[in-house]
Amino acid sequence: MKIIIITLSIIAFIGGFLIFYQNRPAEQKTLSTNWKSKTDNQLAVTITVTPIDIFSQSKEWKFDVVMDTHSVELDQDLTKVAVLIDDQGKEYKPLNWEGPVGGHHREGVLIFSQITPIPKFVELKISDIGDVVRNFDWQL
Repeated sequence: MKIIIITLSIIAFIGGFLIFYQNRPAEQKTLSTNWKSKTDNQLAVTITVTPIDIFSQSKEWKFDVVMDTHSVELDQDLTKVAVLIDDQGKEYKPLNWEGPVGGHHREGVLIFSQITPIPKFVELKISDIGDVVRNFDWQL
């Protein structure tokens, strides 16, 4: 009798785990494989951008931005030099930059309003850092 109770308990536990895992929203199960970090290395400045929150249900879309150099001052206002472009060519200005201003090594989060309807792809364009335009794009 004890063996039956223990076996049923184990089966119930495993079943509950599988039900919980299967019922999570699709966006939380895995990130799209297209949301990988993108790096641009031009004129002694390396910029790496990683989408950290561009889910369809998110009100704000967030991108982690890492900038690194040994020769250029990174004091640009990212809310003025960055723009998000949708698949129709419409441009969206950032709402906020959460990170330091200035230095040779900067990392922070660039925040945009959600784009609706959800585009097929987005491109993040950053200008005027090292006197070049840098483009980072992702399929959604």
